[in-house]
Amino acid sequence: MAKTKTAYVCTECGADYSKWQGQCTACQAWNTVSEVRGVSASKSGARGARFEGFAGSLSEIQSLDDVSLAEQPRISTGMQEFDRVLGGGLVEGSAVLMGGHPGAGKSTLLLQAVCHLAASVSALYVTGEESLQQVAMRAKRLGLPTKDLKMLSETSVERLMQVAESEKPRILVVDSIQVMHMADIESAPGSVSQVRESAAYLTRFAKQTGTILFLVGHVTKDGSLAGPKVLEHMIDCSILLEGSSDSRYRTLRGIKNRFGAVNELGVFAMLEQGLKEVKNPSAIFLNRGEEAAPGSVVMVVWEGTRPMLVEIQALVDMAQGGYPRRVAVGLDQNRLAMLLAVLHRHGGMHVSDQDVFVNVVGGVKVAETSADLALLAAIVSSFRDRALPQDLVIFGEVGLSGEIRPVPSGQERIYEAAKHGFTRALVPKANAPRKDIEGMKVIPVTKLSDALSALEDL
Repeated sequence: MAKTKTAYVCTECGADYSKWQGQCTACQAWNTVSEVRGVSASKSGARGARFEGFAGSLSEIQSLDDVSLAEQPRISTGMQEFDRVLGGGLVEGSAVLMGGHPGAGKSTLLLQAVCHLAASVSALYVTGEESLQQVAMRAKRLGLPTKDLKMLSETSVERLMQVAESEKPRILVVDSIQVMHMADIESAPGSVSQVRESAAYLTRFAKQTGTILFLVGHVTKDGSLAGPKVLEHMIDCSILLEGSSDSRYRTLRGIKNRFGAVNELGVFAMLEQGLKEVKNPSAIFLNRGEEAAPGSVVMVVWEGTRPMLVEIQALVDMAQGGYPRRVAVGLDQNRLAMLLAVLHRHGGMHVSDQDVFVNVVGGVKVAETSADLALLAAIVSSFRDRALPQDLVIFGEVGLSGEIRPVPSGQERIYEAAKHGFTRALVPKANAPRKDIEGMKVIPVTKLSDALSALEDL
């Protein structure tokens, strides 16, 4: 007879402890260790048999040179932006975790994809949060083909596995992993142990049967995926659907991908017919006014495997209180403070008594350092109340000593700007193309002081 086992697990990294403690020694997080109750097998080896073959079918030891390097076949979702984030399409036996805030469109996007895929491959959509009638009403409202898609309303992993073994679907969608539960785990659905064990069981099934598994996950207040950190280590691909409630655009970003590039970005527009892919994201993020305004400049960021043009805006105004404010939306606030110090030291511009607000238009989040030079150019433009030319594009990393450092794929960024009608580019000297680009004047710079002088001459 099985007996109950109590353990203390960190909700951030999944580390186990024999007793409760305030700080997790593995990830250094505070107040993340919570009590979980599970079941320990009465026979030795029972638990090991349950998880054997987690990485796929069991095989004998072999030389690395003998491993087959045949290309994994891909299954297209019917959406180029979705395929781009997945690395080119779906791979058999892969486990994909999709996260996002409530209302972002996770269920809508997956429903659209599997409804079209069901016409060519067998698909099973398992809903644990919504009734079958709610899903059917959404599919009818979106005008989706529903004849071939099989539906199941279930929260028990054991019952789900019985149906999956009987139906043998090639694509399995579980919405969501937080409501699934296993009978031999005593904790409530959504707890660390339930999410971990349920995800492990489903992932093992996908690996051994070649089923494409989609898991829908909730996110916390700070935007990270809810549940134990080990959940992201189990799956092959982790994608995040982002978008503010006041914007109709949604961005699908790859966080982890064993079959493609990470940080790949797909853009969708939320319409009455569901999520529609935006094949040219630069066009929607460059919807600028006819007249040039101070503090506005266009930069080229690199998202995954493609360049994308976005507009960055800055507002510099006299501080009204005792402490000047530094607010960054879509950019790292700590990097903004650092760049302001570099601007003062090597650019001779004193803004310590000014409020500085910066924003990336369209809700895009820029994490790479190629936005440094464009950010400082927008701040200088707003501070001097002088608009920059609308045909100017800027990118480059700014170092602490005031040097302008090159960024990856610099020439591809310039070509992308030229395709959108830009005629001037302020870039690091190392990124300047060797051959002239027709219709594009490239201004190479090596120091921040040189860049500020070039902006004065424009």
